[in-house]
Amino acid sequence: MPFKKFEKRKITPFQILITYYSVAILISFLLLRLPGVHLEGVHVSFLDSLFTAVSAVSVTGLTTVTVAETYSSFGLAMILLILQFGAIGIMSIGTFLWLLFGKKIGMRERQLIMIDHNQYNLSGVVALIRQIAKLLFIIEFTGALILTVHFKRYFATWEESAINGLFASISATTNGGFDITGMSLQPFHHDYFIQFVCMILIFLGAIGFPVLIEVKAYLMKKDPGFRFSLFTKVTTFTYVALFVFGSVVIFIIESFQSFKGMRWHEAAFSAMFQSISTRSAGLTTYDVTSFNEATQLFMSALMFIGASPSSVGGGIRTTTFAIVILFLIAFSRGQSEIQIFNREIHLIDVYRSFAVLIFAIIMVLGAAMVLFITESSASMMEVIFEITSAFGTCGMSLGITGDLTAFGKMVIMVLMFVGRVGLISFLYSIGGSAKKKKYHYPKERIIIG
Repeated sequence: MPFKKFEKRKITPFQILITYYSVAILISFLLLRLPGVHLEGVHVSFLDSLFTAVSAVSVTGLTTVTVAETYSSFGLAMILLILQFGAIGIMSIGTFLWLLFGKKIGMRERQLIMIDHNQYNLSGVVALIRQIAKLLFIIEFTGALILTVHFKRYFATWEESAINGLFASISATTNGGFDITGMSLQPFHHDYFIQFVCMILIFLGAIGFPVLIEVKAYLMKKDPGFRFSLFTKVTTFTYVALFVFGSVVIFIIESFQSFKGMRWHEAAFSAMFQSISTRSAGLTTYDVTSFNEATQLFMSALMFIGASPSSVGGGIRTTTFAIVILFLIAFSRGQSEIQIFNREIHLIDVYRSFAVLIFAIIMVLGAAMVLFITESSASMMEVIFEITSAFGTCGMSLGITGDLTAFGKMVIMVLMFVGRVGLISFLYSIGGSAKKKKYHYPKERIIIG
């Protein structure tokens, strides 16, 4: 890896990571322009190919074209390949290839892997990559096998079942949101088995790879003194709490509108699937355009929060949301420390959480103001939904993606890109190298509130 040139120019690891993801998007764009990628007679503009490439690398799922009516079998294979790159992470793929050729992973490469996967130390990052790749492929293969067998009742041949099963499994596990039915999972709205399998796959992809690795270590019981980390406890609790809360809110609101007349279990499954999918996956079993605007706004908030750190999802992440809420609770009680699960949260993590939240709000509001001007035919709710879907790398839409102006598409691409690389990495890449202060000014209080 050519790091010496970067070092001479004093480019930070965060800036290198941003550069690598940009190169990955360029390569993905070229793959989607190869002969035979599109169906015969179908023309896709360069901008739309770039949009799809960014969406696939960021595992978002927003598309300006209908995948099923645009891409050939070869094209679908390219999209699945790009989704894998985006899900595992560019540095993970690079490390895997580096190891495959018997090359040594140096300190700089380990530092980039650490940043790409939100780790705090260099030890064990290469082993982490191996475990992530192994877990992801096992989950995807198992999901594809189960769905292929079940899909046989819907498709005439095993080949069709296998293609749909593989695509659905990878799309759900990577939280990619792409589909080849043209209607996401809406044709299987009454099939609870498919919905349940996809919900499990979405959860495994979005909960965070460190959590899965810790659960695996716990189940294998190799370490008698094993203890779940605070990260795993906070992440799991927050993810499950948001899933339950989201399901209840969607169920209650839509019981008076879209779910009116449904059987209770049908409405409950619809609410649960939309709650877990809204967080990052983007797959739907119900037409979200028919939902109440209150539900759509609530779903936008869920997409803004997104999935867990070091997962396939975007957004501000569950831990950021949890720390902000815990800080507000502690502050309202007059406490200066945030305590949870018999542990205290580091102050630097509180700073980082509020930095991510504030920057995310500024980005989303700024993007909304721009799209309100450029997309005059879209409603305010459609714009907000589209923006939060892009930032949270979710992929749901109220139907305006294909009608976006060229400038509007570029704004959405930027949001998808930032959502994938992470706000911390993006902020540090803008700020450059940190310089330690050699002096301090006198401190003075200011009036707050």
